[in-house]
Amino acid sequence: KLIPTCSVNMEAMKSFDELLKVMRTIDDRIVHELNTTVPTASFAGKIDASQTCKQLYESLMAAHASRDRVIKSCIAQTSAVVKTLREEREKNLDDLTLLKQLRKEQTKLKWMQSELNVEEVVNDRSWKVFNERCRIHFKPPKNE
Repeated sequence: KLIPTCSVNMEAMKSFDELLKVMRTIDDRIVHELNTTVPTASFAGKIDASQTCKQLYESLMAAHASRDRVIKSCIAQTSAVVKTLREEREKNLDDLTLLKQLRKEQTKLKWMQSELNVEEVVNDRSWKVFNERCRIHFKPPKNE
């Protein structure tokens, strides 16, 4: 499993972005996955579509939960860093290095928060496609 780092530098932001791309692979390929695994009505007897849809459902749930945890964890870590830097900045108003570091962390925090919005769009799109193809084959549990 890939574990993201939420460290200070821009390289970490690039690796975080790459990690999210890898973690979103299932969502990026959902249409292809459904087209190759869930049969059309004429081929319905040859494949167990309910089992295929159930497995895809579980994979999507796990992927979405995992990405949500990663993004929220990094937001929490970065928020703590921003808070600490703000407190230090109040004590040392003349420290330009501190100000620069604070601005960098604030920018990173805003970017990570925007990733939550991207995540919502990606998830909604995947569930829409999933439901269009799998609704007659598989009913997700009510508690989710």
